[in-house]
Formats: sequence, structure tokens, C-alpha cells
Amino acid sequence: MAMSIAQGGGSRRGRRRASKRPMADINVTPMVDVMLVLLIVFMVAAPLLTVGVPIDLPQTAAKELNTEQKPISVSINPVGDIYLGDTQVQLEGLVDAITAQAANGKDERIYVRGDQTANYGAVMKVMGVLSAAGFSKIGLITAQDQVK
Repeated sequence: MAMSIAQGGGSRRGRRRASKRPMADINVTPMVDVMLVLLIVFMVAAPLLTVGVPIDLPQTAAKELNTEQKPISVSINPVGDIYLGDTQVQLEGLVDAITAQAANGKDERIYVRGDQTANYGAVMKVMGVLSAAGFSKIGLITAQDQVK
């Protein structure tokens, strides 16, 4: 009889401890909500991050090039102004500015973006200056032709 009382008392204590244990489950609903909000924010913000000189590129059917690193881009707008990235430079200082940015020296790939209405001579003058400075990997950038 004494034994049954001891067992009954011990089982009550065990139930009390079990009810006071912290819950081991993780509620993932708030985390999913936060991730969905971040996804929407980044989807809206991503197109706004592309900044540059507004240029109307000529259309072509060529495929895009796959590059691992951000290339050096030289842009010529319709007026004939020359931009290295987003900063305007003079033709005389273009080689020095590119040399300062080029990680691979003269082997750096340089992309020239000429506006469709820009003077052909201005684009060729920029390419000639870069070629005379020893840069051999110079490419022209075009927009892909839209299939209708």
C-alpha cells in the first residue's frame, strides 16, 4: 500500500513538469512573412539599380556575351560626349582614366556603347585612341533585336 502511494505521488509530479516544459517547435510563419516582403522589395528595387547614360543602342540579332566580372564601359551620346561608366571624361583623359580602372592592364576588356544617332567618327575616334594606347580587347555594344 505504501508503494502505491509513492507511485501515485511521483506520477503527479511528472505531469506537472511535463506541462511546464518549454515548447520545442519553432513558429516559421513570421520568418516566411519577412522573406516574402524582402522578395517583393528586391523585385521592385532591382530595375531601379541600373543607372547609366541614356543611349539609344542600335539593334542586332547577336547573342549576349557571358562575362564574370563587370566590364569597363565607354559611352558616346548623340552630342558626342564621352562617358566612362557614369562620369563624363574628355578624349585626352580617357586612356588615363581607363588605365586607373583596368585590373588586367592592357588586357582589360573595354565595351564601347555608341548611341544610334551618334556621329560615326566620334565612335571611331574613341576606338582609335584606345587601340593606339595598347588596348586590344575592344568591343561594340548593341541592343538585341526585338522579335515581333
